[in-house]
Amino acid sequence: PVKANKRFFDIPSAIDIPVSGLDAEEAVEVNLEDLHDDPTEICTLLENEGAARNFWMVIALAYAKQRKVDHAIEMLLKGLGALSRGGPKEKLSLLSCLCWLYLWKSREAPRVVPEGQLVSEALTKDYYLQQSTTTLNEASRINPSFPPLFLARGVLYLLRASLQPPSKPLAPGSADHSERVETLRQALKCFEDASRVSGGRNMMAVLGKSRAQFSLGKYAEALEGYQEVLMKMPDLRDPDPRIGVGCCLWQLGFKDEAKDAWERALELNLDSKVATILVGLYWLDNSSHYATNDPAFPPIYMKAMTQYTQKAFKLDKEFPITCATFGNYFLPKKAYPTVENLARRAIELTDVNAIASDGWYLLARKEHYQNQLSRANDFYGRADLARGGGDKGYLPARFGSAQVQILEQDLDGAKFRLEKLLQSSKSSEAMMLLGTLYAEEVFANQASGYKEDKSTELKKAIAHLEAVRIAWKDSKKNIIPDSTVLIYLARLYEADHPEKSLLCLQQVEQMDMEDIPDDERPEDIEDEVELISALREQLAPQLLNNVGCFQYQAEKYDLAREMFQTALNACVKAGERDEAIDTDALVTTISYNLARTYEAAGLLDEAHKVYEGLLARHSDYTDANTRLAYIALRQNPTEDGPKAMAALYQTDSTNLEVRSLFGWYLSRSKKRTTNIAEDQEQRHYKHTLQHHDKHDRYSLTGMGNLYLTTAREMRRDTEQDKDKRRKTYEKAVEFFDKALQLDPRNAYAAQGIGIALVEDKKDFAAAVQVFSKIKDTIRDPSVYINLGHVYAELKQYSRAIENYEAALAKDRAHDPQILACLGRVWLLKGKQDKSIQAMRNSLEFSNRALEIAPEQIHFKFNVAFVQIQVAQLIYTLPESQRTLQDVQTASDGLDEAIESFTTIAQSNNPPYPRHDIEQRANMGRNTMRRQLERALQSQKEYEEKNAAKLQQARDIREAEVRKREEERRKAEELALEQKRKIAEERHAMLEVSRKLAEARTEEERRREEAEYTDDEETGERVKRKRKKASGGGKRKKKGEETETDGEGTGADAARKSRGKSTTENSALATSDEERAPKKRRKLERKSAAKDKSKFKSSEIVVETESDDEAAPPQANTNGDVAASGDEHPDTPMQDAAAANIDDDDDDDDDEATAVQRPRKNLSRRIDDDDEDEEESEPLAPPTPAGAEEAPDSPVKTNGNTHIDDDDMPMVDESVAAAGDPDATEY
Repeated sequence: PVKANKRFFDIPSAIDIPVSGLDAEEAVEVNLEDLHDDPTEICTLLENEGAARNFWMVIALAYAKQRKVDHAIEMLLKGLGALSRGGPKEKLSLLSCLCWLYLWKSREAPRVVPEGQLVSEALTKDYYLQQSTTTLNEASRINPSFPPLFLARGVLYLLRASLQPPSKPLAPGSADHSERVETLRQALKCFEDASRVSGGRNMMAVLGKSRAQFSLGKYAEALEGYQEVLMKMPDLRDPDPRIGVGCCLWQLGFKDEAKDAWERALELNLDSKVATILVGLYWLDNSSHYATNDPAFPPIYMKAMTQYTQKAFKLDKEFPITCATFGNYFLPKKAYPTVENLARRAIELTDVNAIASDGWYLLARKEHYQNQLSRANDFYGRADLARGGGDKGYLPARFGSAQVQILEQDLDGAKFRLEKLLQSSKSSEAMMLLGTLYAEEVFANQASGYKEDKSTELKKAIAHLEAVRIAWKDSKKNIIPDSTVLIYLARLYEADHPEKSLLCLQQVEQMDMEDIPDDERPEDIEDEVELISALREQLAPQLLNNVGCFQYQAEKYDLAREMFQTALNACVKAGERDEAIDTDALVTTISYNLARTYEAAGLLDEAHKVYEGLLARHSDYTDANTRLAYIALRQNPTEDGPKAMAALYQTDSTNLEVRSLFGWYLSRSKKRTTNIAEDQEQRHYKHTLQHHDKHDRYSLTGMGNLYLTTAREMRRDTEQDKDKRRKTYEKAVEFFDKALQLDPRNAYAAQGIGIALVEDKKDFAAAVQVFSKIKDTIRDPSVYINLGHVYAELKQYSRAIENYEAALAKDRAHDPQILACLGRVWLLKGKQDKSIQAMRNSLEFSNRALEIAPEQIHFKFNVAFVQIQVAQLIYTLPESQRTLQDVQTASDGLDEAIESFTTIAQSNNPPYPRHDIEQRANMGRNTMRRQLERALQSQKEYEEKNAAKLQQARDIREAEVRKREEERRKAEELALEQKRKIAEERHAMLEVSRKLAEARTEEERRREEAEYTDDEETGERVKRKRKKASGGGKRKKKGEETETDGEGTGADAARKSRGKSTTENSALATSDEERAPKKRRKLERKSAAKDKSKFKSSEIVVETESDDEAAPPQANTNGDVAASGDEHPDTPMQDAAAANIDDDDDDDDDEATAVQRPRKNLSRRIDDDDEDEEESEPLAPPTPAGAEEAPDSPVKTNGNTHIDDDDMPMVDESVAAAGDPDATEY
């Protein structure tokens, strides 16, 4: 049986159709709950009997109640035919009902023609909308103002708008006048007319209006409409306005509140398929905030799919949004037929463009999974168009199209599509894919033999991938970092920014360590360094090897060595986890890198062991053999090194690396010749270029260096010699340029061009630019040496010294050539600045160079030459700028220089002609020695002559220094004394504040003891009840007035806020107040002359010894110092007890202050002043808390204050303290 629809609750279970020709009371009963599938018999009966239209209507609705909508439509059509003879108004209700049934069928009809069905036979949504339009127009011709037609026309426009394509993207500020938007506006107008006609009582019209506003994107206005319906009809469940409320809240960003609305709808109707799937979508969206490998993801995702989506599918297997959602569940499971079926249902049955787009996207993904790229691309396009296409289209569909284009090798089209996509949406996935495409293009160009300029692609790749990296830090986007992005960035940064590459790889390392499961983490390691090392051993060895390589390039050899060793351990563990991994290649590569690290760190023996181990495993490992030969050359360049080099070259002379090393060996060991054609190194490089590889960059660079060295040593006496020398430099530049064409990053070739610019063209500025650019690339001391040379030629001696010292720090601390260069530039700087210290530095570096290479005669010449220059400088300086010690040192150095020149002149190969050296020695022996002797004598006389002056100046300077020191010491002592006084004052102030706080605390405690007591029954702290003092005084007679009636003090005015404590007095006071007129008096200041009494209080003070002794101390319930100044003895304000209490002005001020406070219980009367005549009674024991207040102006006698209980002022605590300048309100 078909489940009854609640919308048809007013349809009876049976209906009696009157039969003509029989008695009036006879009729045919039709069971409306069990109607025949063929309504022909019932229609014939109704036609024959001429039944009224209500019979046709009820039976048709009964069919509709059983969801037999086609039979209901047939009934109404035949009913219209039967009533055609009647008036047109008879058909109006039937036409309206028929229109609604067509609209119903339109909701359930397919959106497009199902596959395998003829277009002419298909009853689509559009067909039923045309039928409903025809019916509605016919009804409108009968009565266009018929109220149900407004609502029907609005629904018709809504359904028609759902079939229309979304509007195209608009320019900013322009209005949307697309067909769909105009249709929605017409629907909105129809619903407004329906609501207006009903006087706002038609809630269906309000719901339709909200639905139209929702489709127009006016979610706030739509929300108000749904809430209005919910307030006026809280029991409405079909349709349920809570569904609309939740959808509006969702679009406004309040997703949790939307879920609450949908769950409330589910509570009211457990079989609501709409509410069920919407709650499922909420949990599905919630699961998207977690990575698929996050432990929190599976339970949330399964809750969305199994608990809600599957339940909604069971409730209605034809519901489009459920089909589209449920299809995504089967896609990863590769249940492709099920996915196809569900996607087709979503596409065919929906009247929402977004759901149709989801269906096409589901189909596209299915075809993508099955590698049906053309169909996938087609479906991706349809999914995009269903949501409007262009900038308003479906982002995942456009991204999928780009992926298909990549698979089809249409890389340019994919990049263009992704660029367009990023213009409208900064999708991290799109940026990642586009950056990867540009990166792959850069890598492909680097691997190819023909190099193109891909700097633009490199910048775009880095920009997109860095944007993705930045997006990871945005917690709102909740993007999970992907190590692939970092690896691509590391490769892109490798050439120009190796330090950034290292940072990227270290971040990948950190991410991989965080992903290690807890059960695989070591538990018994507490040291953090050891723990990190143990975790690294579980990472990929390739990653650790790359990190070590970058640390090696950064000259962090200790860290690189540690990383390579960890990578070797990781290889072992990787082989244990998976035996299919070929760890031998990894171990070989990482071991070679480890040996190179040992070599760079100077641990040649350790490197030798590693290389030997590699050769034991792979005897044909040429790289290891090459490095062993190089180590032998460094350790023993005369015996073992040449033998190892010869053996290596004989074994593998065709290997370009071996030939390069052999060329380097020849450059160090060959016999120098001026004829470049006979040079062994030149022949070797020429043979390599002719017979092995004409593009060998090392050979090209070596040839350039050879021609550069030859040109430097060529004679330049004649023009012919100069022209020949210039052509040799040009030949060198040609080789360097060829090497740069093959490798634009060949810094050694660029450096050769820079040297040629300096030596041939004297273009020092251009050379500085070249050397500065390659300085960070080569990281070789030669660059700094060349920069030092250029700066020295430019007479920028400080920069030259910086670069020479930088070269010296590059593992060249014992290089005599660099030391000699430093000696030369310090000499030039000393001569320029006439600085003795610079000359000393020059001599120091020259001596260091000679100590390292004592056999080099030219270093000895440099030392002697500097000593001669020092002697010349000392002689030319005035006496005031030199000392006797300086002159004596220069004289000694001159003697050493003369001796050195004599020895150098007698050597076999002096650096300069012997005659010139001997002449310089003779000049020093004769002229300069006599000059220094005279300088020595004059310096002695100068210093002796000025010794007294110097001593006096020295004493004055020392006295001034002592005076300044004394002044500084006194200033410090004064500052310390001021700080000490300030500290003492602060301490005293803190002590006073502490005592005041203690006094206030004690006062609070005493007041609490006076006001509160323990209840005898419950033990709780309660306020004391006020006791009436014994004895009665003289009462004021009724009607009598005193002279103080019109001028109450502050305390008198405050008495109006409280009543008497005893029952009798309260009753008397109440009866008097009932008879007395209520007066509102204003307290005013009055002069002391008008006050006949000295005290404004109406108390009588009895000055007797007994009273003083009997009077207990009164508790100040205000928590402040009493107005009289009678304070607690422990307070520091004890002297305040002597305050003048007779000052009327102060009392008047108290009154004025009290007036400003609101009064309590203004209906009470002011006490009569007749009580002034009464004699005071002995004070009662302390009154209960809250019943006693400080008197306005008590009289101090013998140190105690006596107060009459009957005249205790009943004032508010804040009012009582208002006139006390020392009081503080708590």
